[in-house]
Amino acid sequence: MAQPARNAPALSEGVARAVDVASRLKRVVSSALAGKSDVVERAVVTALARGHLLVEDVPGVGKTTLARALSRAIGATFRRVQCTSDLMPSDLLGVSVFNSTERRFEFKAGPIFTNVLLADELNRATPRTQSALLEAMSERQVTVDGVTRPLDEPFLVIATQNPDDNAGTYPLPDSQLDRFLVRTSIGYPAADVEKKLLLSRKDDEADEIEAAVTLEELLAAQREVERVHVEAAALDYLHAIVLSTRSHGDISVGVSTRGAKAFLRASCARAIAHGRSYVIPDDVSECAVPVLAHRVRLAGMDAAIGHFSGSSQREESERLVRDILSRVDVPV
Repeated sequence: MAQPARNAPALSEGVARAVDVASRLKRVVSSALAGKSDVVERAVVTALARGHLLVEDVPGVGKTTLARALSRAIGATFRRVQCTSDLMPSDLLGVSVFNSTERRFEFKAGPIFTNVLLADELNRATPRTQSALLEAMSERQVTVDGVTRPLDEPFLVIATQNPDDNAGTYPLPDSQLDRFLVRTSIGYPAADVEKKLLLSRKDDEADEIEAAVTLEELLAAQREVERVHVEAAALDYLHAIVLSTRSHGDISVGVSTRGAKAFLRASCARAIAHGRSYVIPDDVSECAVPVLAHRVRLAGMDAAIGHFSGSSQREESERLVRDILSRVDVPV
């Protein structure tokens, strides 16, 4: 991979502060999710890029811990919703209730009015309830009874899902998947880490975390991500990867323009997380799988439903993106 320029420019004051924010977040969240530095970095990159995070994994490996640790590290409000088949859109967004004393309707805000929302087992909710998140995730606002209400910033959705072949699941449609900047999994901890967890008397390591940054510091860091420099060579490399998803024989639907913009935004956020104000090819290649794999539709996937689903879909789409990375020339 290409290396950063030897005569790299000194960081501006704003970029230096953003780099420090990223460093503090990674350090503090890692204390609650030991041995998972790659997962922690993806979560921090997602937050810096004003994105949303989708975690697909088995129960009990730290998904809730990750969400709570990140929210506590940024001093944010946190709400958790357990998604079930009887969960209604109003259970997420809120509802207007008639006040008989004042003879008027009052809006009772739902759990979506928070900084960090954990939507646990999102694909157990019905498509109607899943779609209730679309406006909030895209436009940072909620419309109920014809009234649009803005959400607080920062706003981050961390959703978990079970493999689609599990009983009682409703696969997330492409439009919903596209709202998630990053998809990742956590996996089981290493043996030495797990043994330490077994000896720990703490129910949740996130309980010990104190705020490492303020909301204002995170918002300022997010603004610096938008100013990260992207040279033509890095942009061409990123675009070549996107174009390859549209021409690969095993992919029926490639990455959209919106997905390409998300790819670039994540690459810029990773640059900040690694102490730079400019994107290098490593940023692009490291973001490719978690940002692009859930945005491609596999050829023949519909016909294969039932035996080519769940975790095998994720693994195959990630394999195809890695295959594309191996074929696209890296700028030097």
